[in-house]
Amino acid sequence: MGEQFGLHLTELAFDVLGWLALTAAGLVMSARSAQAPGPHLVTLAGGLLAASGLAGLLHDAGNLALTQLAADRTAPAVATVAWAVLLTAKWVVNLAGLLWVAATAAAAAGVPMPTGLRIAGAVAAISGLAAVALPWTTGTDGLTVALEQLGYALHLPIMIWYGALGWRYLRDR
Repeated sequence: MGEQFGLHLTELAFDVLGWLALTAAGLVMSARSAQAPGPHLVTLAGGLLAASGLAGLLHDAGNLALTQLAADRTAPAVATVAWAVLLTAKWVVNLAGLLWVAATAAAAAGVPMPTGLRIAGAVAAISGLAAVALPWTTGTDGLTVALEQLGYALHLPIMIWYGALGWRYLRDR
């Protein structure tokens, strides 16, 4: 249990760094929006991206609480509280994914970029939307490991697209 606990906390720390980076990227995008031709869409995209990062941080807070609950399984009502925390954390991460997809769609529509990159952003947003829809297909059973991995794979185009967008932005500076 101790090895898994430490590994889980390490994994959680890296996850928190990722969500913080996503939040920071959204804030930077919003701050730079005044330089864009359609600043309202860029501001919207940045705000949605930052909100996605904040929802992800809330998800990780739930994961941390669940980890702490699992450490003391003998406490009264741990199973009930753990189930509520787990359910909340799982749906908050789905909210984060939905906000991330909305940010991608807004960025693809409003951030100045070549047409090919704009089309790739739209395709990435559709892929991300499919990932966000996966939990709704399982009913109350929850995701299997295979479906969870498929969800991560469907979010990969969004990560690659933002990487390309960021690289292009840095290259032009």
